[in-house]
Parts: sequence; C-alpha cells; structure tokens
Amino acid sequence: MKQPFVRTGGAFWALLAASLSFCASAAPLPVLREQGSATQLIVDGKPFLILGGELGNSSASSFEYLKPHWARFSAMNLNTVLATVSWELIEPTEGRFDFASVDGLIREARAHDLRLVLLWFGSWKNSMSSYVPAWVKRDQSRFPRARLPNGEGMEILSPLSAANRDADAKAFRAVLAHLKDIDSARNTVIMVQVENEVGMLPMAREYGELADQSFGGAVPAELMSYLIARRATLVSTLRAQWERQGAKTSGSWVEVFGPGVATEELFTAWSLARYVEVVTAAGKNAYPIPMYVNAALNRPEKLPGEYPSGGPVPHLIDVWKAGAPSVDFLSPDIYFPNFVELVGHYDRPKNPLFIPEANRAGLPEIAANAFFAVGRHEAIGFSPFSIESISDKESERLTQGYGVLRQIAPIVFANQGSGRTLGFRPVVSYDGTVSDQPQKFALGDFEFTVSFIDRWTPREQQVTTSHGGLIVQLAPEEFLVAGSGFSLAFAAIGPGPSVVGIDSAWEGRYVNGAWVPGRLLNGDETHQGRLLKMARERFGIQRLKLYRYH
Repeated sequence: MKQPFVRTGGAFWALLAASLSFCASAAPLPVLREQGSATQLIVDGKPFLILGGELGNSSASSFEYLKPHWARFSAMNLNTVLATVSWELIEPTEGRFDFASVDGLIREARAHDLRLVLLWFGSWKNSMSSYVPAWVKRDQSRFPRARLPNGEGMEILSPLSAANRDADAKAFRAVLAHLKDIDSARNTVIMVQVENEVGMLPMAREYGELADQSFGGAVPAELMSYLIARRATLVSTLRAQWERQGAKTSGSWVEVFGPGVATEELFTAWSLARYVEVVTAAGKNAYPIPMYVNAALNRPEKLPGEYPSGGPVPHLIDVWKAGAPSVDFLSPDIYFPNFVELVGHYDRPKNPLFIPEANRAGLPEIAANAFFAVGRHEAIGFSPFSIESISDKESERLTQGYGVLRQIAPIVFANQGSGRTLGFRPVVSYDGTVSDQPQKFALGDFEFTVSFIDRWTPREQQVTTSHGGLIVQLAPEEFLVAGSGFSLAFAAIGPGPSVVGIDSAWEGRYVNGAWVPGRLLNGDETHQGRLLKMARERFGIQRLKLYRYH
C-alpha cells in the first residue's frame, strides 16, 4: 500500500531545513495577554485574530488531497487553518517518531501565508480512541480500555490508566519538541488543541475494579479545595448539586455530590481532566505555546451517558479548571442553533473565547456568528468545520465577512477590554426558533436600536439568521460599524440635548490599517438622516459620527 508520507532521514532533514528556512534565533512565543477585561492572542508581538477554518478529520493525512485547497483558503480570507495531527501517524512504531505530517502542514501553510492550529488526536477523538497507534490498540493488557458494567471493553482508552496517559504524553511532548526545533523562529503554529471532544459513551462513567474503587473513594482534595475557594462563582448547576448534599468539604463522590449519573459524570470529568493535564504539561515542558481543550456540547434533553460525558461542557467547566490548570482555556464546538446562548458559557475570567468548530462553513449564518463572537465576547478566533468541502458559492458570505474582519481587526484590538465594543445578531433557540426582533444596546452617551429586518424588502426574501455585525466606539461621538443586514437607530443617554442625528456616515475600507473613505451616505441611504443601514447582500464598513440637538 502506498504510504502517505516520506519517512524522515538525513536527506529529508537537509531538504526540510532549506524549505522551512529554519534559523537559530527564536521569535517571541505566541502568548495570551490580558488587555482590560479582554484576553488577546499575541503572535509575533502583536494581537492576532484567528479567522480560521478547520479541516475534515482525515484531510491532513494526505498532502495530495489537500494540495488544491491551500490557495482557496487564502482566497477565502482565512489567516489560519486548524489541522489534525494524529498519534497513529506520529508514532506508528513505539518510540520511533515520524513528523512528516507536521512538516508538510507547516511547509504548505508558510507557502500560502497562513498560520496553523494543530489538533492533537491522541488518546481520544469524539470520545473514541480510533486515532491511537495499532501498537496501543492491540495491546489491551498494557493499554486498558474503559469497560461497561458487564465487563465488555469499549473503543475508549481508560482515563484511569497511567500507561495510557504516559504513552500519550510522551508522543505529545515529542511533537511539541519538534515544533520548537523547526518552527520557533517563524510561529507558523500558534496554538495546539489537546485531544478532541473527550467524553464517555454510552455510560456516564467507566466500570471495572479500578474504576469502581476510585469512584467509591474520596473526592480528591484538589477538587474540594477549588470548590471551597470559588463557591460564590461556581457554575450554578455544580454549586446547586454540591449544596443539596450540604456542601460537604470531604467525602466520597456520592457523599459529596449525591447518587446518580450527574455525580458519575463529575467523576469522569475529573478523570479526563487529570489525564489531559499530564499530557498538556508534558507538551508545555517542551514548547509552551497556548493550548486548549474543546468540548462536544450536550443536548439539553439528554442525560449523562447519552452524549460524550465528562468533557468540558458548560456545567463541568469548573471541574476542568480545577483538574487541568496547564490548559489555557476551554472551547465549545458549536453545531446547535443557539449560538448566542452557548458562547456566553465560555466567555468567563481566565477563559478567552475561541470557537474551533462552528458547524459547516457554507451555512448562511456562519459569518454573522463570527462578528457576534468578536464584537460581544471579544473572541480570539473563530473557525467553521470542514472548510475544504464547501463550494465557491457557499463560501461567499464567509469570504466577505472574513475580509471585513481582517480590515478592522487592529481597530477592534485597540478598543477591547474597555467596554467600547459590542456585537449582535438575531437570537436563535435550540429548537431553531428565530427571534429577529430589534435589540437595544448602550454605548457611551447613545442607545442603539438594531433592527435585523430590512423594511424595504419582502420578509420572505430575507434570511435574518445571516444578519449581524459589531460596533466599536472610536471617540465620544464616533463609531465604526461593520457587518451585514441590519439598520441602526439612535437615542440619547444622559443630560444634554435629547435628539440624535447623523453628522456623517462614510462607507469605506481599511487598507494597511488606514481608513480609505468611499461614499458619504445621505438621503435614501440613511433614510433621510434617521438610520444607518448595512446591506443584506454584502458585508461592509461604515464610519459613523452622531450629534445631539434639541
């Protein structure tokens, strides 16, 4: 069978050194840095907004398969590709590492002026352990599986096994050490995801002698200390579960949290978090760039065991924060309609928002979701899934939206963390019900009313879920407005003249950070000076100046 990669040898390394333009002096590491209430991703010493796209699970296993797509990624205004690095390719034989899959991704990304976020598909991918090497899969006595109550094994490595954990950590550290060797001078790889959508299925916890013994033992002191110290700020469901049992400061899992699958899921979350902590710490010991863990979100009507249980889902964030302190942040993979609700769970202190998977890139609402995440939650990045699989027609909205976000990113960065940005889009519930009624926001001395329905276009011709945008306050009366498919009306806040008018509304663009004005909008384009209007058909930018009068 034809091998997808060339094995590494002396000639390969000579060629690689030339093709990757390796040099001895390292660039500043990518880091996370706080600015006011926001956290920014800093790359090459400057804030960096990830305008990403994630590849399909198997796409990065073949250079030939990906070859025609790299130029398209650049044409779609991506600046970052999220790509799988699988344990089975990295360490096909125990102790012998093959980094051809990593090297090829870096080479192609550099050739197309793109950055990379690498996704470590190690012990788990979507709960299952299908990406582990064959030497792990086949040696089940050394690398034990999680087991059902009847003793039957599952295609899931046990998170309670030190052998499983240490083998994964060894391989992950090797990958990060290799990145340091070949990429620390260039920062092509700016972050790494540790594992992928970990969780337990189809039970809330694993069974067997070790699992039963561990579940029957005391809740670890590290978790209890975390809960006690942060009781007032815990996720409400976790706090309520603990307090229903009397908020005990010690005891078994059942004594502290009560019987049932919710407690079993807490046990699984702690087991997974502690495992991932060791893997993450091993990688950071070699090359300490930002690392995160992603979550397969739970459907609201499902019980633990009916979804990948124990992962960093909203109600378990505190368990993960306690158990995996080396992980920089936790991220949601969002495939449900209620995007506005779900991102709010992950925008919290010491946990910057990053959406590594946001449904498919061709859906009409994808770009509006990116504007909302950046404007409302000061996200460090956004990335829809299966970016290579969509057609040119399907990619138009995302390409336009990313193009605008690229232009305004420096303006957004300069104002983050100061209460001068906001984002908006229609609210969609989990069942798909769309609430596209007007929304009101205060910014400075003005109240903005955002309307998502174009009153001059028949309602049935509008897909309002694709409408959305953001506002940045530039000065007391001046604002940058960007997005598509909405209008803004204005009212005064506080003392002074009570009526608000448009002093000027310029459409335009930013070129190398400098504002280049286009039309000065008035008349029909501003509803005779009463509204700022953003077209439904395209994403755009306007510079707005307001004034107040009696």
